[in-house]
Amino acid sequence: MAKCDEGYRCEVCGEDVESITESDLYLRYVLGQVDPETLHTSPERHLRCNPTLSQFIVADRFEPVVVDGPFDKRTLDPEYVRQQEEWVTRGYLRLREVLKLQLPVTEYPLPEALEKLKRLANQSLS
Repeated sequence: MAKCDEGYRCEVCGEDVESITESDLYLRYVLGQVDPETLHTSPERHLRCNPTLSQFIVADRFEPVVVDGPFDKRTLDPEYVRQQEEWVTRGYLRLREVLKLQLPVTEYPLPEALEKLKRLANQSLS
């Protein structure tokens, strides 16, 4: 993790986010929701401290998260939920993969997120 591998403090609970596989920030980065230029300055949370996102993770070794209220996936359109579960779960599995492969942080994002970053970079050069 950044900051000399010290980890980050969760802005919700105040505890250390000890592993990238617990990191909401890095999951959002892998999904393409966090700009690489702001990764080191963005607030961190545990996955469980951002239940509206982590409820869409459907993976072995990840205890399901339930949200009560208007953002509960059980109240959302089933097709939207299916798409989100597929996408967010792929991102979570990617986090587990990059931890094992020890890839450079620039290679963490999912392929479609990397393509989006490349397009944005090319547009800014034009």
